[in-house]
Amino acid sequence: MPIIDSNYKPSFFFKNGHVSTVYSGLMRRVKGLTQERERITLPDGDFLDLDWSFSEEKTNKVIIMLHGLEGNAQRPYMTGTAKLFNNNQIDAVCVNFRGCSGSDNLKYRSYHSGATEDLESVINHIIQTKAYTHIYIKGISLGANMALKYLGERTEIPQEIKAVIAVSVPCSLEGSARMLHTLENRLYHDRFKKHLVDRLRIKQQQYSDILSLDALNSIKTLYDFDNVYTAKAHGFKDGLDYYTQCSCLQFLPNIKVPSLIINALNDSFLSPECYPVKEAKQNLNLFLEMPKHGGHAGFIDKKNVYYNEKRALEFVKQSIF
Repeated sequence: MPIIDSNYKPSFFFKNGHVSTVYSGLMRRVKGLTQERERITLPDGDFLDLDWSFSEEKTNKVIIMLHGLEGNAQRPYMTGTAKLFNNNQIDAVCVNFRGCSGSDNLKYRSYHSGATEDLESVINHIIQTKAYTHIYIKGISLGANMALKYLGERTEIPQEIKAVIAVSVPCSLEGSARMLHTLENRLYHDRFKKHLVDRLRIKQQQYSDILSLDALNSIKTLYDFDNVYTAKAHGFKDGLDYYTQCSCLQFLPNIKVPSLIINALNDSFLSPECYPVKEAKQNLNLFLEMPKHGGHAGFIDKKNVYYNEKRALEFVKQSIF
């Protein structure tokens, strides 16, 4: 499809990408949403915690929300969307990836950008146990890459899936990793690394036969983390192999479900490869919107409803049939 012209125009203060990113990640609050937790068992015996919220009226529509790196179902970018959709007669289920719900997962492995088998388990659970005829998916950052990879790597997608919205997508994981290691992004990099390593220290105590303390202490960068843990725990040769196999960019030409990508041009996490202009122009099901502003998942708008949330609702309404 032709590239979509964006009409997102934040206030002057939030035109700065770093300001909008930091404010959205640390300062935003969403009130008035009640969530109910459901735990499902995965095929390998591990579990996922799903946090549900519901429309006041019974509905046959639901949106599945997928969070970003070291996120969870209570992050404002998750609950903000859930609240908006609930207010528009659509149920919402915010997925906590393995180990992200406040309870350690049971396996040495955890979650990563390409773990579409876990998303597939969630979708299958919803189709088998609920009565929804319309399923939408919205992913942020890591979760956005996962959603698009899920669509593009499979020859058949359940007919219930009607639309996908992917926000701040690191379409090239290698490119995004390269950006996170720049001086401009040092504070983000160090914050992510600290959270990841702190959680891995807990896992190392249980799996010391797999991960030595020396190996854990050798992690100085996110590259190191992906080489030492992500790749080895999930069956990849190394970090680069993980980035290569799991980047959604290569799968975009195969997508057959209407999908909207919203990537801000001032998102410091995204490399040039993360803006799939060619792929969007060649795929009738792929819509690409590139606002000038918004940073990384920082599309601040009026009344605490973010621009990407409004666009997500507009997009699914267009797909209803």
